[in-house]
Amino acid sequence: MTGNHKDKTISRRRALAVTGGTVAAGGLAVAGFQSAFADTTDATADADATATATSTGSECMTLMTSVTEGPYYLDGALVRKDITEGKAGVPLTLRLTVVDATDGCTPVKGAAVEIWHCDAWGYYSGYTTANPGGSAPAESEEGDSANDLTYLRGYQIANANGVVKFETIFPGWYTPRTCHIHVKVHTGGEKEDGTYEGGKVNYTGQLFFADDIAEEIFTLDPYAKHTGTYTVLADDMVYDGGGATSGLLTLKAVHKKDPSKGYKGSLTLGVDPDAESTGAGSGGGGTPPSGAPSGAPTGTPPSDSASPSASASS
Repeated sequence: MTGNHKDKTISRRRALAVTGGTVAAGGLAVAGFQSAFADTTDATADADATATATSTGSECMTLMTSVTEGPYYLDGALVRKDITEGKAGVPLTLRLTVVDATDGCTPVKGAAVEIWHCDAWGYYSGYTTANPGGSAPAESEEGDSANDLTYLRGYQIANANGVVKFETIFPGWYTPRTCHIHVKVHTGGEKEDGTYEGGKVNYTGQLFFADDIAEEIFTLDPYAKHTGTYTVLADDMVYDGGGATSGLLTLKAVHKKDPSKGYKGSLTLGVDPDAESTGAGSGGGGTPPSGAPSGAPTGTPPSDSASPSASASS
């Protein structure tokens, strides 16, 4: 999204995180971001939401399905609520609740939830030369320096009710995947130097979006500049049709008559805090996008992507 990027390198981003600096979100009108990102939920509401999730039964009590982490993971994401880093797109506030599905859906306080996803044209930070398929504008005019950017990646630490919140944008798409967000749940580590260190990964998964909402979003600017064949949920190689337990988000429009104002997405993640996930879960297959990474960009490449043909499109 040339013209909407801000030249924030990993070192600059880390400095901002450690010193408490902020970066203004770019793209859509600031008012849209402010309305979508307004935090009107207090501790009492969080507690009520957790109690409701605990009492709903089967969905909460079911362990979330672990799936592949895909090829675009990078270590060292920053602990931050706003992960947009100036990226343009429809605002998305994401609220995830981590519960222990092996212990009556009790909140997992202190769990570190990590998410990463592509931008409105299908590009991932750190892998900006990977062609998203179809016809999309170039990710950046700055060449390899764009790989120093860390947009749309971050951690949040769960509060006493197991809740984390992120401010981001609605992801775009890339061939041959449907619209999705990658997620990991970590426990046992701690925040250090602006990121999360140590512990183990309990869950690796992906979050998905209803087709009708995604397709409406993709008619808007800047998404509409990426043209081609979009993969619906039923044809996706990772989503298995299981609804919420397979990562399908509950979405609510900020303004029903104007989707450009943004969405609020929520989901309860039922995990096993004693389990350890390698990131090599189910999903994969298909042809990787042209230009998919074959070597290490800025950061550490996935250690479990032994078969690019099986996971490079995830």
